[in-house]
Amino acid sequence: MKLEERIVLFSKLGEYLLVNKNTEEYKEILFAAKAKNAWFTLDNIQNAIDNIIVNFLKENELRNFVSTYTDSYFEPIVAKKIGLIAAGNLPLVGFQDLLQIILSGNIVLYKASSQDEVLILYFLKILNSFNSEISNYIKIVDKLNNADAFIATGSGNSSRYFEYYFASKPNIIRKNRTSIAVLDGTENRIQLGNLGGDILNYFGLGCRNVSKLFVPKGYIFNTFFESIEFWNSIRMHSKYNNNYDYMKAIYLVNQVQHLDNGFLLLKEDENLTSPISVLFYEEYETLDLLNKKLAEMKDNLQVIVSENNAIQNKVNFGNSQTPRLNDYADSVDVISFLQEV
Repeated sequence: MKLEERIVLFSKLGEYLLVNKNTEEYKEILFAAKAKNAWFTLDNIQNAIDNIIVNFLKENELRNFVSTYTDSYFEPIVAKKIGLIAAGNLPLVGFQDLLQIILSGNIVLYKASSQDEVLILYFLKILNSFNSEISNYIKIVDKLNNADAFIATGSGNSSRYFEYYFASKPNIIRKNRTSIAVLDGTENRIQLGNLGGDILNYFGLGCRNVSKLFVPKGYIFNTFFESIEFWNSIRMHSKYNNNYDYMKAIYLVNQVQHLDNGFLLLKEDENLTSPISVLFYEEYETLDLLNKKLAEMKDNLQVIVSENNAIQNKVNFGNSQTPRLNDYADSVDVISFLQEV
């Protein structure tokens, strides 16, 4: 398949998903994916698919993405086999890598997470129905012994294992990162409501979820809490609620100072990554000093969200979970990496 064929094929996938979301087959797939992972809700699965359709599979998005590289990046003389280990914390979290590897003209050896295999198999079924040649580019595997290079995402412990196991081959090993938000006190309720999505979408399980706020000294959280109140139904999810009850009990028993709005706990803490149902916060003196601090911790940050244009490398509230094709995880350019393999 030529690059043009691959672009058209993936754009047809997006069109198919958009048109067929109300069919019985589609609904059954979503229920099957939900059954595999207790953290997957139907709304979150649909949200993930919608983001993929809009930001990855629109024909203009695909063409704009490939236009930022020369043609040689997408027509290799010899296709390489790229082992891809997908995480299972969010629905279809490995799809961006899969898409980019195939666009580059290389072959994906895809090791799906047992907690998120239904959706990717459904996508492959659709692609194959349009053009059976796609089966030459995607292989679902249990072992990655024959790969020429590796892309893997995992926790701190698993990333150390990946680094050891794949050390002899070119690799991208993604470790734990998190996202933060910077407030300056001038935000309106709509903006803070959008921030609520950055924090609580997917129950805060993704590296693009905001796990910490940086706020000006003396910041009052009343308006923030009022603006995200519409998220209160999140406690209806048993696993999230169990985490909330557990963390609240820990803080109360140990007399840890915290704020509580009934479904989210706020705790002042210097750490970046907070437990599920907890949001850390830290006060800052000036934005200049904060920018310097954030620059020093850039290797631990995935996304910075803020409405203040003085904050470097930020996106606006509500956009942390909607990456485009060129928004590479850990800022590692996958297409350039594949070119060098």
